[in-house]
Amino acid sequence: MNLVDSSGWLEFFADGPNASFFAAPLKKVDELIVPTISIYEVFKSVLRQRDESAGLQAVALMKQGEVIDLTIDISMKAAKLSLDHKIPMADSIILATGRLYQATIWTQDVDFKGLKDVKFIHTKKS
Repeated sequence: MNLVDSSGWLEFFADGPNASFFAAPLKKVDELIVPTISIYEVFKSVLRQRDESAGLQAVALMKQGEVIDLTIDISMKAAKLSLDHKIPMADSIILATGRLYQATIWTQDVDFKGLKDVKFIHTKKS
């Protein structure tokens, strides 16, 4: 299983310098999980930068993967991971979801750098 974090989705949608890094897991929709917190973050960002129509298109693409709701188990695991790794709430929810579903997390968010089962790429300037 694969999980592309919000920074990866946004990089892919913007066709940024790291878009090809995220294209591989995003093309395998049958192996893709999408936490609802990622939908929130991506929709908010696209809505702020573009408009609601573009945000809805982004969400439609994200929904091609298996959308994972925030559960009590994920919430509790995320709280522990947040404290253990000193990472923000959204990142800890993404990490907890990835771990519970035994997924590789694809990201360019430095909060994930060096963590187990994470494929990290440095942000490139366009």
